[in-house]
Amino acid sequence: MDFEYDDEQQALRDAVRGLLTKAYGDFEKRRTATRGERAYDPDVWRQLAEMGVLGLPFAEADGGMGAGPLEVGIVAEELGRVLAPEPFLTAVVLAGGAVAAAGTDAQRAALLEPLAAGESLLAWAHDEPGHGYTSSASATKASQEGDGWMLTGTKEPVVSGEHADVLVVTAALPDGPSTGSGGAGTGLFTVAADAAGLTRTGYPTHDGGRAALITFDGTPAEALGEGADATAVVERVLDQARVAAAAEALGLISEALSATRDYLTSRKQFGVTLNTFQALTFRASDMYVDLELTRSLVLWAAMVLDAGSPEEASVAASRAALQVATAGKRVGQEAIQLHGGIGVTAEYSVGHRLSRLRALEAQLGDARLHTARLAGRVASYGEVDPLP
Repeated sequence: MDFEYDDEQQALRDAVRGLLTKAYGDFEKRRTATRGERAYDPDVWRQLAEMGVLGLPFAEADGGMGAGPLEVGIVAEELGRVLAPEPFLTAVVLAGGAVAAAGTDAQRAALLEPLAAGESLLAWAHDEPGHGYTSSASATKASQEGDGWMLTGTKEPVVSGEHADVLVVTAALPDGPSTGSGGAGTGLFTVAADAAGLTRTGYPTHDGGRAALITFDGTPAEALGEGADATAVVERVLDQARVAAAAEALGLISEALSATRDYLTSRKQFGVTLNTFQALTFRASDMYVDLELTRSLVLWAAMVLDAGSPEEASVAASRAALQVATAGKRVGQEAIQLHGGIGVTAEYSVGHRLSRLRALEAQLGDARLHTARLAGRVASYGEVDPLP
C-alpha cells in the first residue's frame, strides 16, 4: 500500500500549510482568534474558501472540488498542526457531508455553494444530552404538518451553533422504515437561523471553541431529500468525520512531539540538555512510535473510506479513532510532563493540544465506544489469523 502523496496532494498540503502557518504560526494569534465572538478568525475562513478548501469534498457540480478523504485528511492534519480553531470538521465534513449525501439538487445548490464560498456557515446538530454516541436521534422529534415539518427537542453540544446560518439537524421520524432497533428511523432536516421556535444559547468550550445548546419548539424545518430514514447516511457521515478528526489529531500529535523534542534538546539541567538523560529520551522515543503508528492507520483508513464498502469504512474509522484515542492521550500527557511546569500553563501550546485531542474524542466517540464496535464484529469474521 502506497502511503506517499502524489504531486497534487503535496501541492495542496504545501498551500494549506503556508496559509495556516502565516495565520497561526505564532500561538498568540490563535489565542486572539479564540477570544473573538466566533472563536475563530473569519478572515482565515474566507482565505480557506478562496483556496477551495471549504468545497474540497463536494462534487464540482455542487460548487466543490470533487476531492476524496485523503485530501480532506491533508487539510485536517494541517489544521491540527497549528491548532487552527476554524470549524472545518463540523461545518464542511459533518454538516456539508450530510447535505451532499442526502440533499436534492436544489438543496445542494442552495447550501453547499455558499458554504464552499465562505458566505454561509452550516452547523451539525446531532448530539443530544444523555443520548451517548449513536447515529440515531431520539430526544428531538419531527412531526409533519401538511407539506412541511416541525421539530421539537434539544441538541447539545452544537459546535458553532450560535452563529451558524443553517442548522443540519437529525430528528426521530414519526413514521418510517425501521432502523433495526425498533425505532421509526432518523431523518435529516435543515433549520434556518431565524426560524420561529428556535433558541440558541452559546458558551465557550474547553478547547478554545464555542458550542451552543439548541432547543426546538415547533420549529419549521425542511427535510433533506425525501424525508425518509437517513440513519445510514448519518452513519456514513460520522465515519467520514472520524477519519478526518483522526487526521486532525495526527497533526496535533506531530506538533506535540516536535515541541517536546525541541524542549528536550534546548532546556538545560545540571549543565546539560535534558535529552542527555536516557530515561527522558526513551519516553520521547515512545511518543515517536505512537505518532508513526497513528500516521499509518489514519492514511489507511482514508484509503478504505475512499474505496471500501460502508462496512469496511466503518471498521477502518473505528480502528483509526481507537488508535487516536489511546495514542493521543499518551502523547499529550507525556508532552505536558516532559515540559515540566510550563506544560500546564495557558500561555504554552502543549496543554491546548491535549485539550483539543480530548475534545475530538468526546465529539465522535471515545476508546470504549470504538473498542465495543470492533469487538462486536469479531464473531462475523470467518477466521482470525494467528500471530506468527
